[in-house]
Amino acid sequence: MNVVLCKSSRHFRDFIQVPYHLHAQDPNWVPPLRSLTKHVLNRKNPLYQHAEIQLWVAYSNHKPVGRIAGIIHSVHNQLYNEKTAFWGFFEADESADTAKALFHAVEQWALEQHMMSVRGPMNPSINYECGLQISAFDTKPFVMMPQNPEYYHNLVEKQGYEKIKDLQAWIVGRDESHIHPKKVALIKQLQKKHQITIRPMNRKHFDQEMECVVAIYNDAWKRNWGYLPLTLDEFHYMASDLKSIVQSDYIYIAEIAGEPCGFSLAIPDLNQVLVKLRNGKLSPTNIMKLIWHLKVRNTMTQTRVALLGVLQKYQHLPIGGMLYCEYSKRSSHTPYEQFECSWILEDNHAMQAGLQLVKATHYKTYRVYEKK
Repeated sequence: MNVVLCKSSRHFRDFIQVPYHLHAQDPNWVPPLRSLTKHVLNRKNPLYQHAEIQLWVAYSNHKPVGRIAGIIHSVHNQLYNEKTAFWGFFEADESADTAKALFHAVEQWALEQHMMSVRGPMNPSINYECGLQISAFDTKPFVMMPQNPEYYHNLVEKQGYEKIKDLQAWIVGRDESHIHPKKVALIKQLQKKHQITIRPMNRKHFDQEMECVVAIYNDAWKRNWGYLPLTLDEFHYMASDLKSIVQSDYIYIAEIAGEPCGFSLAIPDLNQVLVKLRNGKLSPTNIMKLIWHLKVRNTMTQTRVALLGVLQKYQHLPIGGMLYCEYSKRSSHTPYEQFECSWILEDNHAMQAGLQLVKATHYKTYRVYEKK
């Protein structure tokens, strides 16, 4: 076993390639687009203006059998007065030796940087994919949600990592989401009393709308566990690859007397198409497949409500539930038959109440681990 710090283009190619070696035969594995992984890891990502990342690849008999990243977010440590490093992008075969060698590399690096604990997975931060899947392994992941084999949590726990927080994914079918008429009437009363309106994003004013979304996000989430501020540059960088498939009428802005107070953003489940591109490459053939499935066959019948936030001064009102209701109300006019709302903190009871309002079900859990 040989664990190598990525310093060459060959090592970086092997880092990207590892999951394709390990999971090619798993029918529920959705191969991520290699270009998207490279986009997240690119040093031009504004995240790395205040974060450091290192990548390692594990080799056995000169073949890549595992990978891991170590990340230190200076803003996180300043905000929480911590000395915490993070791990992410973990992939490994079933050998305990592979996992042991990879985590040893991250932990040694964290110690050299004077860190006191290691937490993960974060790929590469809480604002991206995070958490280790610990249930519902017979299901495919929705777009921009992590996925891993069932044996991963045993590998991680054997290295001394313990649960620090669970993240939940909730799901609801279009035909199941009808809200009880009495609750609909109550929602209408509250909207009238507090002058609450919900509208789609105005694409003609995209930049201003995005500034509004980021401002609400940072206010709404700042008391949540693990919150890391999101800059406008980071948001634009994250959204640039998805801009072509995100529909403006699936980004909602909630307003009180004309003042923006909340938002929600849903992304069509691109994974329903990506699962058919088994090598994750945007070759001419795969591009044609993408276009055919997106434009001709309309393969995407699912969507994911990926972001939802309400300004703290209005969190006593059920605006989150109203935003979920908006998706439910308009779902009959869309091709989407199923909605995933993810992720939700295990102790975010207000958000869970909003999901129960539209008859959503908690069906999958992701876990974040920590080792002192």
